Amino acid sequence: MGDPPKGDWLGTPFLRFERDGSLATVTVDRPEARNAMTPAMYFGVRRAIDVVNGSADLAGLLITGTGDVFIPGGDMGGATDGSEWEGALQLGMDCTPFDAVRNSPKPVVCAVNGICQGGGLMIAMLSDVAVASNQATFRAPELLRGIADTNYAQVLPHQIGPARARDMLVTGRRVSAGEGLAWGLVSRVVPHDDLVAEATEALTQACRAAPQARAVAKRIINMQYGLYDRLSMDESLRGPESAEGWKAFAERRSPHWIPDDLRPEDGRL
Repeated sequence: MGDPPKGDWLGTPFLRFERDGSLATVTVDRPEARNAMTPAMYFGVRRAIDVVNGSADLAGLLITGTGDVFIPGGDMGGATDGSEWEGALQLGMDCTPFDAVRNSPKPVVCAVNGICQGGGLMIAMLSDVAVASNQATFRAPELLRGIADTNYAQVLPHQIGPARARDMLVTGRRVSAGEGLAWGLVSRVVPHDDLVAEATEALTQACRAAPQARAVAKRIINMQYGLYDRLSMDESLRGPESAEGWKAFAERRSPHWIPDDLRPEDGRL
């Protein structure tokens, strides 16, 4: 791999970091893989938050996607074009930006332009404001992939209530933009064509709050989520069900734990 491009380079060609006055935008741009996140992409989002918080010239960050996909979660095929930082492959959950979004002193706003699931939904929920297109959909399919996602099990019930969290996690159901707004997955739903403008306005408003007072309020809000069981999640990610879930997804079939008469006709969940 040659030298990285000049400017704000996040370690992967699939993320664009752009500055517009005091605001920065990270755009997930990997249409050939439906914006599926590689480890380097997850780490790049985390890096973008660090760049914003470390820059006296930047006040806040907007995160969005391209086309009809925001962030669908991790790349279950595990493929890249070889132009990314390979060190992120060794970091596992350490490469994810969830804690960085949750604890960023400067505001982070998501413009959810389409499909939002897995890690993408976690980023949206933990951001300061999540503005969704009326075309967006939400899903948490981790249990269908054999992953005991203890972060979801911790955060989602606090976000939308235990009954709805159970429904989303255990069934893997898809939630519409209207349902997501009513449940509290996001705080605003706007017409698709107005999304970026509305999300940018929300970020602008958030950046006008007094920084120290805002940080105190955010700290108290964050306490509501509690801490997730990282050890159990790491064990699950290294376990046989997770391995089978990833393999089944890649092979476009149902995992072996599903009884034959309950498998979907198209194979993949």
